[in-house]
Amino acid sequence: MGGPASLATRFRSYGRERVPRTGGLVVAFNHFHWIDIPVFGWSSPRTLYFLAKAEAHAVPLGGAYIRLFGSFSVRRGESDREAVRRMREVVRGGEALGIFAEGTRQKAGVPGPVQPGAAMVALQEDVPVVCAAIHGSQSWKPGNFAPVSVAWGEPMRFEGLPGGAKGYREASALIEAELHRLWAWLRDLHEAGRPRGAEPPRLPGGAAPVTLP
Repeated sequence: MGGPASLATRFRSYGRERVPRTGGLVVAFNHFHWIDIPVFGWSSPRTLYFLAKAEAHAVPLGGAYIRLFGSFSVRRGESDREAVRRMREVVRGGEALGIFAEGTRQKAGVPGPVQPGAAMVALQEDVPVVCAAIHGSQSWKPGNFAPVSVAWGEPMRFEGLPGGAKGYREASALIEAELHRLWAWLRDLHEAGRPRGAEPPRLPGGAAPVTLP
């Protein structure tokens, strides 16, 4: 399904070589549209196991569609220990966990506040986070072929941050800043005609890059 989605969105990806090819990993995305799931899956060099809200899984056709991409559910707004356990198991098993970091689609067309889920898993399991921002899908509709692009950030670790709520807040703030920065870069890139070969911005101070295996 990712191939047709990439054609329908005139998709371009920037920086995917930054994604570590092995080891547990959290991938934090912003989210505008249902098309984001197959687009991110197509762009990623690794298989992604997506976390999605339980309401999306309950939709008869849509739920089956997102499960094709390895999605599993979480009860938004509740303490869902089973979902947290599964999220941790994914990265502990050396796989890549995909999380829409804001928790829901952003209808305003710009990235929103980041929830603590991505940071929590990364800190508890001591794995890196890669941020990946999407732009253009907020304008995409079937048949309009609006261009969509993804920018991949460098791997981040949060060494030295405390465990618990304080550490989750601080790490979430860094993830939010990185998603907004990558999205703003994509926005400007679209305005410049989306030149091929452009490189997303490097990681600023505040979170240490990790060496790619």
